[in-house]
Amino acid sequence: MSDLERYYRILELEPGATLEEVNQAYKDLVFVWHPDRIPKENLRLQQKAQDKLKAINEAREKLRSLKTKHQTISNSPSPSPSPSYYQQQTPSQKTQPPPKQNSDLSGKDYSRANLSNKDLSGRNLSYANLSGANLSDTFMHKVNLRGANLSEANLFRANLLLADLREANLRGANLIGADLSGTDLRGADLTGARIRSGERLLVKLIGANLAGAIMPDGEIYQ
Repeated sequence: MSDLERYYRILELEPGATLEEVNQAYKDLVFVWHPDRIPKENLRLQQKAQDKLKAINEAREKLRSLKTKHQTISNSPSPSPSPSYYQQQTPSQKTQPPPKQNSDLSGKDYSRANLSNKDLSGRNLSYANLSGANLSDTFMHKVNLRGANLSEANLFRANLLLADLREANLRGANLIGADLSGTDLRGADLTGARIRSGERLLVKLIGANLAGAIMPDGEIYQ
């Protein structure tokens, strides 16, 4: 088996999968194998998870590098450049670049920005303005969103595992399918947030700290 085939197999993909499929497979597998989801006293599984993550990261980086290089070579010059990612967004969305890796984004304005499917894990977005932003399927493991404005944001299926959401404004946000396991939601305002379909709760809140949070119905969590 060649290294290329091995990388696809690690990500549980068929050879020739697209860059989008590579990125999605990476997010799915990181979610499954992240050590924070495994009991710390289980040393065998902790070690296995770390080995898995190492292999998953290597496979993703190798395939991304290969595909980016291939796209650069295969793309021929055009007299009129094709629209950029943000130029293709609807008029209601701002044309702002996605957050950069390892940058301090506290207080930044990303209102109505399209950040769907981005990897924002570990970023500092405290007190940032993300009102009306599209954050569906976004990976935000351990992101700092303390005091951030997420009112009316679309967080459909977003992964917010162990995120800091203290005093965050989540009024009217769509949280259907979001994973808020282990998040710190102390003092957050979830008034009118969408978390249910009828009587069925459709957001993961396992281990979340909701002390003092304003719940969707306006009641303060005790």
